[in-house]
Amino acid sequence: MSDAAAVHAELVERAEQAAMKLEKERNNRWYPSFHIAARSGWINDPNGLSFFNGRYQVFYQHHAYSAYWGPMHWGHVSSEDMVTFRREHVALAPSIEADRDGVFSGSAVVGDDGKLYAYYTGHRWNNMFNDDDGALQVQCLATSEDGVVFTKHGVVVEGPGLKHFRDPKVFRIDGIWYMIFGACSEDNRGQVWMYTSTDMFNWEFDRILFEDPNPDAFMLECPDIFPLGDKWVLIYCPMGPRKDAYQARNSHNAGYVVGDWAPGEDFKQLTDYRLIDWGHNFYAPQTFEAPDGRRICYGWMGSFTIGTPSQETDGWGGQLTVPRELSLDEDLNLINYPVAEIEKLRGEKTEFGSFVLGLNQDKVLLEQTPPCEILLDVDLSVTDSERVGLKIGLTEDGSHTYVGYDSLAERIFVDRRLAGNGDRGYRAAPFPGGDKLSLRILIDRGSVEVFVNGGVQSVTSFAFPNAGDRSVALSSESGSITVDRLDIYPLDTIWEDERQ
Repeated sequence: MSDAAAVHAELVERAEQAAMKLEKERNNRWYPSFHIAARSGWINDPNGLSFFNGRYQVFYQHHAYSAYWGPMHWGHVSSEDMVTFRREHVALAPSIEADRDGVFSGSAVVGDDGKLYAYYTGHRWNNMFNDDDGALQVQCLATSEDGVVFTKHGVVVEGPGLKHFRDPKVFRIDGIWYMIFGACSEDNRGQVWMYTSTDMFNWEFDRILFEDPNPDAFMLECPDIFPLGDKWVLIYCPMGPRKDAYQARNSHNAGYVVGDWAPGEDFKQLTDYRLIDWGHNFYAPQTFEAPDGRRICYGWMGSFTIGTPSQETDGWGGQLTVPRELSLDEDLNLINYPVAEIEKLRGEKTEFGSFVLGLNQDKVLLEQTPPCEILLDVDLSVTDSERVGLKIGLTEDGSHTYVGYDSLAERIFVDRRLAGNGDRGYRAAPFPGGDKLSLRILIDRGSVEVFVNGGVQSVTSFAFPNAGDRSVALSSESGSITVDRLDIYPLDTIWEDERQ
């Protein structure tokens, strides 16, 4: 083992031990059961999503030494089926000059030699402390024969001297490798740059693939480009745009444009920028192609600006969304919906059938709320309740998170005003219209994910309930609700060492 490899091995082991020590003090009251999170400490962007050695590999930005953002490492979990996961060793740690202050986000692909190639941004503060004097960002490579232990190869793309230059996403077409990443131009415009390679080590600048038409967007984080049908979807996270009605309400937002693209050509934008998810906590999505051809996406649930109560007292911060399958509808809207494998977690169904909930009534559906999934179909043609609401995590003191459909605003909402703990706020996605409302709501210990009419829209938010008995109730307001179906499934944990 070389000296550099020995240093890296020591640093990843040190991080692993720190995470295991902090795990012993972790409070599980809100710790996710069926969402990926680090065993302890901080987690943000999903990284290196891939299928390698017969397993789905999920890496993520990780700080093992506290529940807050710090020098970035890559944490790691893996699974044979995307719903039964085992924790792997910390994969990457800052250990060379190029990544001295952080192994930032990136992607992973399988090379022709059978190894896993992980590309990431090496980050260095110019003042060795913070961003006040800027930073140097370069693109680095590490490879692995087993997906667990990595060998670093250093810098493969030098920085062009821009303020922001990070988050490489790599893919291949017809024997040519392509790398895109986000950049901030010299005139402060958010762009996506593209490089190409034939050997995975030597990369050449190809073009500026895309510039956000919004002049307020000064950086496009975590870009990803992939085909769906005969179109290409470009996902990115614009930094800078101001709040606009229901859109861009968070300090960090994620969206997409759809266009035409072919190797050697510029990207031709066909749609406006659209949010992927309208919730409080959805950022930095990354996709990969599953062995069966599905395009799968994970996003990060967290915030860089508003802390969570789990960080303050429970020894962990942040989690990933459930894996979602992506598709395009005929209007080039990006559909995102939980992968079919999630149904493997279901326990015995509680079935309520069809019924009418009368004027200003509440119907308790669960006295206690385990991690679960609610499927609710409502006939809006014979529903005149102003809102079709579900009070989730309802405790004796009245605290709850309110999820449902607002007929006045014609939107699907998550309202955390009475949630009990953490940030409050209201987020709402547009309802696609029609007489049928279909909601699929995934409830974990500290989060909700709401999918509308098969994934036409989604709303993802943390929701930290108060202590005590936590019920779920269906609620009508100034009218009645006609329910066609209401089913509830408890959901098992994803962690193989915690299965009953």
